[in-house]
Amino acid sequence: MLGMKNMMLKGTSFPRLRVYPSFLVRGLASQSSGEGKVVASADEAIKDIASGSTILVGGFGLCGIPEKLIHALQRRPEIKDLTAVSNNAGVDDFGLGLLLKSRQIKRMLSSYVGENAEFERQYLNGELELEFVPQGSLAERLRASGAGIPAFYTTTGFGTQIHKGGIPIKYASDGSKKPVLLSPARESRVFNGASYIMEQAIVGDYSFVKAWKADAFGNLVFRGSARNFNPAVAKAGKITIVEVEEIVPVGTLKPDEIHLPGIFVNRIILGENYEKRIERLTLNDGNGASSPDSASPSWKRRERIVKRAAREFQDGMYVNLGIGIPMLASNYVDPNITVHLQSENGILGLGPFPKPGQQDPDNINAGKETVTILEGGSTFSSDESFGMIRGSHINLTILGAMEVASNGDLANWVIPGKMVKGMGGAMDLVSSLGAKVVVTMEHTSKGGKPKILDNCTLPLTGTKCVNRIITDLCVFDIDTENGGLTLVELAEGVSVEDVKKGTGCAFKVKEGLTHTY
Repeated sequence: MLGMKNMMLKGTSFPRLRVYPSFLVRGLASQSSGEGKVVASADEAIKDIASGSTILVGGFGLCGIPEKLIHALQRRPEIKDLTAVSNNAGVDDFGLGLLLKSRQIKRMLSSYVGENAEFERQYLNGELELEFVPQGSLAERLRASGAGIPAFYTTTGFGTQIHKGGIPIKYASDGSKKPVLLSPARESRVFNGASYIMEQAIVGDYSFVKAWKADAFGNLVFRGSARNFNPAVAKAGKITIVEVEEIVPVGTLKPDEIHLPGIFVNRIILGENYEKRIERLTLNDGNGASSPDSASPSWKRRERIVKRAAREFQDGMYVNLGIGIPMLASNYVDPNITVHLQSENGILGLGPFPKPGQQDPDNINAGKETVTILEGGSTFSSDESFGMIRGSHINLTILGAMEVASNGDLANWVIPGKMVKGMGGAMDLVSSLGAKVVVTMEHTSKGGKPKILDNCTLPLTGTKCVNRIITDLCVFDIDTENGGLTLVELAEGVSVEDVKKGTGCAFKVKEGLTHTY
């Protein structure tokens, strides 16, 4: 109990008392000397970590990562066989990439491993185990752990390899690229007519967290999209170590501005000279983004898709845009309507890319690109973000694809035999029971092969989830209940015969079909 009410005995009043655990009493008595939760250095904070520990690491891409704690662990090469749980794996020379290079990590749980050559080499050569977890499920498995919930059911991944198992966790070390350890199948159940799979909570021995400010009690404030996975990570560790840019006196942070209460924090260090590396610097040239080669045929095809996709926006919509072609659609929003763009790493109210010199490493989108936030926008944690998605609060999701089937099945996260980057948040986005899912893509592959088929040949991202396909040739609507495509719009200069040649399945044609974009 942290407090006692005033007590009255026969007219005698007793003062209001605050009762604290002994370790906090020590902290209260010695804030000025740095004892209690505040630790002198990162090296001191991690001194009891042993080989074989499970380390939960906050951050998204390189944004909001605990740089100092990772460097401290790198300085202890004798600590090996670690299981690292993090949305991303860093890059070759920064973030968790440093611990991969020093060969201290044995196994990783991630949703997207990105562009990390050393990671790829170790994984494909059987030197590193990798368990892929959809981004929203990863955030919720961490949040559930901190809330004492051992498992939960989610629609994310139902009908995919996440559900059925069989994703390579480890390859043979003889160079054969033969999987020797595969992901297990998940239990499934039906609730209210919808299918779900069970995911188990993730518990860590230690949590590494990056925050902006802290007080000596461990109360934390995060900045911008650097909040991301950090709160969920903080709650899921047995011992939570936080590095911050500033430590303020107790009482400086007002109760209603604290993002994470100190009850979840065990140790705090003050970091200095943060690098805060930007993974993808994206600037505004006056048109909303750095201009591509506007004369190239490829860009002209994409621009046609993007402009048509922007017509999906309706006034007041909450929309999530995938990286690549979908994100470009934000540059063509009708100025007479208001659309709230959501980024699954914790932003609502995405604005244009920043002008040169105005980029902020603490504000990035799901593609790790520098962004701005509009007036009235907000930032929040990744588990909160995916709660919005799973809870059917997002009206529209637009994302890319490698293949789409005539029944609405989607494949967009892996090509077998090639390095797997991960599914990121795509499985979560297409599994929402409330959002309209629109796919934007070129109609055929670079080799001219159809990408719209009777059945997907690649591993699925979601089943019966796509409602509409927008390509450089046409627009298809999909009947996900009964299966089947209907051609509803044509691009200028495109005929029905052109569409038939580039499509790998039969389709109906809407009566009165016209060219609309």
